Amino acid sequence: MSVAAVHQDESLNVPNNKMNAYRDIYEQYVEQASFLWILRSIAVEQPHYNAADLLELEQRIEAQLDGLMTAVEDAWDICVQALELEEPGEVFTAAVIAFRSHDVSKIQKVIEVGLANDETVKGLISAMGWLPGELVHPWINKFLTSKDLNHKYLALAACSVRRENPGEYLNKILERDDCKQHEKLYARALRLIGELRRLDLMSHLSEALSAEQKDIKFWSNWSAILLGNRAAASNLETYVFNTGVHQVNAINIAFRVLPIEQARSWISKLAADQNQNRSVIQATGVLGDPHAVNWLVAKMRDPLSARLAAESFTYITGLDLEQNKLVAETPPAISAQPNDETDDDDVSLDEDENLPWPDPEKVSSIWMRQGQSFISGQRYFMGKPITVEWLNNKLVAGTQRQRHASVIELALSDSTSQLVNTRARVQL
Repeated sequence: MSVAAVHQDESLNVPNNKMNAYRDIYEQYVEQASFLWILRSIAVEQPHYNAADLLELEQRIEAQLDGLMTAVEDAWDICVQALELEEPGEVFTAAVIAFRSHDVSKIQKVIEVGLANDETVKGLISAMGWLPGELVHPWINKFLTSKDLNHKYLALAACSVRRENPGEYLNKILERDDCKQHEKLYARALRLIGELRRLDLMSHLSEALSAEQKDIKFWSNWSAILLGNRAAASNLETYVFNTGVHQVNAINIAFRVLPIEQARSWISKLAADQNQNRSVIQATGVLGDPHAVNWLVAKMRDPLSARLAAESFTYITGLDLEQNKLVAETPPAISAQPNDETDDDDVSLDEDENLPWPDPEKVSSIWMRQGQSFISGQRYFMGKPITVEWLNNKLVAGTQRQRHASVIELALSDSTSQLVNTRARVQL
């Protein structure tokens, strides 16, 4: 139900309701800002978006938010109704307006709704990352000292997306038993150690490695790797080989630090499970070993894996399909997702929708000509041996997925610099 529909249902019960003449415009601002936030949350993970594209989308969001700030009270009234939907986009919009208003009651309201579930909190955290520090720092500090552990979680999540160091507050959270019993809070604290490169907290990671909870164990290993303990990559084996929320993150870090022979062994083991076809292809691209390029070309002949295999091919070789005219027509048997069938419950997006279709023959031909310059057993990223200079180039000029990969590689090459947040608001 739209914000306008919610308002209409309620206003019918209010006699002599005096509606602002411009209310419909502000309703559109709320709906557009919330919708564009959803688009952005998808765009940050897409293969065809880069930082400039994100900036353009963010400017469109900001234009809607600025429109709402021209009549804060009217805007807030609409935001309150929108919050009843308990959707992350609406929470984001309401949170930005609340914090910009400096009104404590508004901020408390949006925090209450934002903490309602795992989806709404995404919008709240995003807003706290979006806004300038002078608007959110007092609240982050307040939450860090709050007795409510959910408030502490929110504070750490905000520090995480902003890449700001909470200092001794993080130490204290990691030392308190009640905080360690709060799984989401503890996991976020462990994750923050790696993101901020808090080498002084390495002992807390060692303690968490023996935890039974999967989230705790994963993030402790993930951060340990980022702090230089590459041996911890072997502890991610169970996450790599089992489909779950951490599989992609496990693949994206483990295959960058495992010795080549061990990495190849893991890929062979993954390949033995037909259900892990996508994971095998992703791991191959992350590893960056040209030894597997011919196998990837063969995978391009299968419509189910063609586009993903081509993406991994590009990660290794740096050959852009569209620039090199290696693109084929979309196979006629492939249907777009989601579809419009009313009796079809599958409304999921095709993960490869925005990847180009490869022409296997043309790809094979160009690889035969250029493959001789690559050394089997050496790792490559986007066609070149991995260097800090090349990674920084791709961090600036690459697509979103290439930027995500670049920052992990950069972090692994230097255990002291912070892990850049490539999902954060683009800075001019």
